[in-house]
Amino acid sequence: MPYEPPPNLATLSLAEIAALSAARKLPPVEQWDPKVSGDSLMVIKADGRWFHDGGEIKRPAMVRAFAGLLRREDDGQHWLVTPHEKQAIAVEDAAFLATDVVRTDDALAFKLNTDEVVLAGAEHPLMARGDAELPALYLAVRHGTEARINRSTWLQLVELAGDDLTVTSQGASFSLVPR
Repeated sequence: MPYEPPPNLATLSLAEIAALSAARKLPPVEQWDPKVSGDSLMVIKADGRWFHDGGEIKRPAMVRAFAGLLRREDDGQHWLVTPHEKQAIAVEDAAFLATDVVRTDDALAFKLNTDEVVLAGAEHPLMARGDAELPALYLAVRHGTEARINRSTWLQLVELAGDDLTVTSQGASFSLVPR
């Protein structure tokens, strides 16, 4: 079955976005505790590109498949996890990039570079890092992984923010600059 990217977020209701997000069946990597580990020889670059053994992975379906197996441990190490083995993966900044945002009802819906949709809120908070001169904004995705908010998406958020550069989503408030 060919892959069909999600529709434009701006054309969807909050219920449709939530259903789209829930429809993606991901493996239960948080339940797996494999004893065998190794190095995947993979790197996720800061610009969102994935590499294996020096060569770029150019098939979006492969990136989406690997992304579904990602987990980040408390020490910051990212892993590709299966029930039988986990492989370390180097991540230069964040595992994902948030490439678009839309406000629908009381929620901010983010599209990631893997075509996933994440609704910001208490379970998926926005976090501002860096400093006021050079802020970096991140969105919690799943299993400890994060998405870096790209520049154009950050500018979209600034337009949605109040004078204090704060946005709200699903009842939670988030600053767009580090405090």
